[in-house]
Amino acid sequence: MNQLVRFETNIGHVSESDSHIGTVNPSTIVIDSTSYSLDSWTNVPPSIIALTPRRLHLQPLHPVSLTRQLIESHFPPPTYVHYNSLPPVVTVAQNFDSLGFAADHPGRSRSDTYYVNKDTVLRTHTSAHQADIFRENASEGYTISADVYRRDAIDRSHYPVFHQMEGARMWDRKKTPGQDIAAAIWDDLRRLPKHGAIVEDLNPTVDPERNPQQVRYHSLDEVEALATHLKKTLERVVEDLFSKARQASTVSGTADLDLENPFRMRWVEAFFPFTSPSWELEVFWQGDWLEILGCGIVKQDLPINAGVPDQVGWAFGVGLERVAMLLFSIPDIRLFWSRDKRFLSQFSTVERICRFTPFSKHPACYKDLAFWLGSSSSRAGGLQSNAQDFHENDLMEIVREVGGDLVEDVELVDRFSHPASGRKSLCYRINYRSLERTLRNDEANALHEGIREELKKKLHVELR
Repeated sequence: MNQLVRFETNIGHVSESDSHIGTVNPSTIVIDSTSYSLDSWTNVPPSIIALTPRRLHLQPLHPVSLTRQLIESHFPPPTYVHYNSLPPVVTVAQNFDSLGFAADHPGRSRSDTYYVNKDTVLRTHTSAHQADIFRENASEGYTISADVYRRDAIDRSHYPVFHQMEGARMWDRKKTPGQDIAAAIWDDLRRLPKHGAIVEDLNPTVDPERNPQQVRYHSLDEVEALATHLKKTLERVVEDLFSKARQASTVSGTADLDLENPFRMRWVEAFFPFTSPSWELEVFWQGDWLEILGCGIVKQDLPINAGVPDQVGWAFGVGLERVAMLLFSIPDIRLFWSRDKRFLSQFSTVERICRFTPFSKHPACYKDLAFWLGSSSSRAGGLQSNAQDFHENDLMEIVREVGGDLVEDVELVDRFSHPASGRKSLCYRINYRSLERTLRNDEANALHEGIREELKKKLHVELR
């Protein structure tokens, strides 16, 4: 008989309405009403399965959803189709192969990715759906918003489930008069809304070594037109978002923003596997330059492989939680998963950004976790190729499974090599803190002991 997956912390728990999404028995698992066979690659834990129905980007007045809606409003139909309900489980081919990931790319590792089985994963990025949407060819542009899953560090800005948004705008040579893509793009560009921000863009559009043009597929005129259309589109989106945040700062009476001077952005060269040339857009916010999104000219292999070789265009990607934390002044990513009305009631409209007001500040409880590594682990100098090797993300997964959202962060504070034996020891400091109540020391002790036992059992380390 199938047994319902139950995982509950004091932030992200499973409700009765979520009960259809996570049933397991020794050989199968059910996610989003679909059954999957398990095998030796399976590493997705019950706690992650329990979060798959939450889809924060679709909860109307949630800050992640509000951020999505604000960005989406700049990409209107019929030019753009919005995909917001794509299923979280995708094939390895969709997640990696369709995007040209090398066979030995670290993103394919079980230490980084949640495998449902050897052929399917919980998507690690929204781009897992890109080839399918190109192939469908339903519109000139699109956006995708979705929950994505990665095994990662534990701190106030990282969570194993987060939300991405990506978009693309394409032009078809066969549908363009005279196949003059550059002229068509410049014509469309003249109709885009203007903005009043100060933008720094000091680098040339292409550089043969740092940011190369796809000379086989695009003329320099086409790249210049595509790059300008891309940058002006995204500048307007970001300027609008942060203008609203600056207004919220004025209303709340806070003085942590430079409201006297114009909003500033800058473009910097970047590298992404799916675009070339590529850029990141940074904003000057609270006295520092912060990266907001990545973008570039779509690598032509992607539309070619999707069966639409005559299409050229640009694409971008943004982390919704990262932007929402800046816009709403939310200090801890765990808060997004809270069901506490003191958090959720603060966000009431998409028309206006409201700065988050902390409703509690509970003390932290730090405890150290020290252990010796086995001689075969990667931290002890071995390779990461077999299942017994130690990887930091494996430790983080154990901490999450036992401590849930009662763990604020985990930090490596010491490493030691024995001078005689060469054995290596690591010490991690775990910060236990509830966002909703004071955590008792005996509760933290019980969680810590549970983590120690699981670490010893699953990673075969020697506790100190």
